[in-house]
Amino acid sequence: MTELTELTAARLLDGYRKGEWGPVEATRAALERAEAIQPEVNAFVRLTAEEALEQARESEERWRRGEPRGLLDGVPVTVKDILLQRGAPTLRGSRAVDPAGRWDEDAPSVARLREHGAVFIGKTTTPEFGWKGVTDSPLSGITRNPCDPSRTAGGSSGGSAAAVALGAGPLSLGTDGGGSVRIPASFCGIFALKPTYGRVPLYPASAFGTLAHVGPMTRDAADAALLMDVIGHPDSRDWSALSAPAGPYTDGLAGGVRGLRVAYSPSLGGQVAVQPAVARAVRQAVERLAELGAYVTEADPDLTDPVEAFHTLWFSGAARVTQHLGPHQRELLDPGLREICARGARYSALEYLAAVDVRMDLGRRMGRFHDTYDLLVTPTMPLTAFEAGAEVPKGSGHRRWTGWTPFTYPFNMTQQPAASVPVGADADGLPIGLQLVAARHRDDLVLRAAHALYEAGVASAGRPRPSGS
Repeated sequence: MTELTELTAARLLDGYRKGEWGPVEATRAALERAEAIQPEVNAFVRLTAEEALEQARESEERWRRGEPRGLLDGVPVTVKDILLQRGAPTLRGSRAVDPAGRWDEDAPSVARLREHGAVFIGKTTTPEFGWKGVTDSPLSGITRNPCDPSRTAGGSSGGSAAAVALGAGPLSLGTDGGGSVRIPASFCGIFALKPTYGRVPLYPASAFGTLAHVGPMTRDAADAALLMDVIGHPDSRDWSALSAPAGPYTDGLAGGVRGLRVAYSPSLGGQVAVQPAVARAVRQAVERLAELGAYVTEADPDLTDPVEAFHTLWFSGAARVTQHLGPHQRELLDPGLREICARGARYSALEYLAAVDVRMDLGRRMGRFHDTYDLLVTPTMPLTAFEAGAEVPKGSGHRRWTGWTPFTYPFNMTQQPAASVPVGADADGLPIGLQLVAARHRDDLVLRAAHALYEAGVASAGRPRPSGS
């Protein structure tokens, strides 16, 4: 018997077309999986079973008539609780947000999912306002790793990553301001894409400004391309949104990597200490890219660590998002968030603009780099998942989450498309991610190369099973 929670969105849709199963059956399976994993993994802040089943029944009737709506009719999806969803409180991981709001509007990406008939089964966990690279908050507690619940799922889209990894819906919407879809994808063994900035519209605008992206979190690259074909279109509420793509991302997946110029940077020129198991798995995947016909060169981008400039931009954004809170509400905040907000509020306009200058120069250098190379490959993370409930690994000496995410946040500063592809596991069975980066607007190349790794069997869509599932 087919286990519906094991299937990609593309395979579910194929089954709907052939009459092998229907949206109600698939939705029930996803909801049952979500309920089963929640006590141990804590991927959700809210499950909406009644509404989801009603949406599934409507979808099933459309399929019965041979009139499916859009590209995702009847596919169970989840949404990170940063993005607005009509009829569901968006609390952003914070006890300072009043749940008694109007909640009568969808974010652009959520609206596109609704237009295409997707079934919303729940909102996923996030750290407070998405501020850090792990997922825990005073509101919803700790989200744990699907492979080992004593470890972190990563963040800030950790709930979405855990849900997809464990079969609670094949598609999820996450957000990424410094690695927040790629970090948990790497730690949980799924695929995630941070698209070019503006490719997926965002409303309301993020307080973290143009660092913040919306991106797909999926079981494989083909599902991410399908999801991008739905959400990657302009919305009038986002003045910075890009125009519609030239064609469907799904149409470009089969191009392979033959002839692509690939730069492989194992440690950003020795700047990053990478765990041996991670380095080994990424190198083996890169060797496979060469076997598939890519021209691979070991080369490092001119990427002096921009962490201080990133902190200026990020901490200022955190201060802005909490600026309206009174003293009592501030006491409810995550202590780490409260700390960076205080620091962010002290930056001057000149300091902020100096950080923008660093960002612009970084973008210029990466633009020149991609005159020579189509793709940059790095590890997504220099390490595998560490203990849950901590912002940084014990004994690491890092003060903030940016200390252990050196491969991710620079590409939020440059607004480039970047994806994490699962390419193996360490001796403890913890997933390892490879990062693919392309020039701005070349999301198609990232998806195409990632799909080639899946087709070659280097990347795996298999999901872990925690104890008790």
